[in-house]
Amino acid sequence: MKMTETNEKNEQKAEESPMVDEYEALGEPGFIDAPEGEPLWPLIKAALKEIYDPEIPVNIYELGLIYAVKLYEDGSITDVDVKMTLTSPGCPVAQEMPGWVQGAILPIDGVGEVNVEIIWDPTWNPGMMSEAAKMQLNMFV
Repeated sequence: MKMTETNEKNEQKAEESPMVDEYEALGEPGFIDAPEGEPLWPLIKAALKEIYDPEIPVNIYELGLIYAVKLYEDGSITDVDVKMTLTSPGCPVAQEMPGWVQGAILPIDGVGEVNVEIIWDPTWNPGMMSEAAKMQLNMFV
């Protein structure tokens, strides 16, 4: 059996495993308005998971900093609006974080414009983190 065939079979088993679904669920923040079921959403979510808060060793998606992602299709191009927050108004990367988010989403095939807005309502709190993020930080709220 070739290595690629083995990898494909392992990936298929992982996709079929309820354990994978349970693990994925632990990485979902409790507070997000996301376009579940849209073809671009898994790619956007994966891109957001690549951005880490420089002060906290957890990605911004699992930290619960992403409040909403809206997709606006126009033919073969989809514009993306992201509403997000920061852990505090005094965050040292407040000016840079929207650019990081935009830069992570723009390269995805089919994405047109990406608008990122920082909002402060509701105020972020640790209860908005995913269970996986809480476990990583030894925070159980």
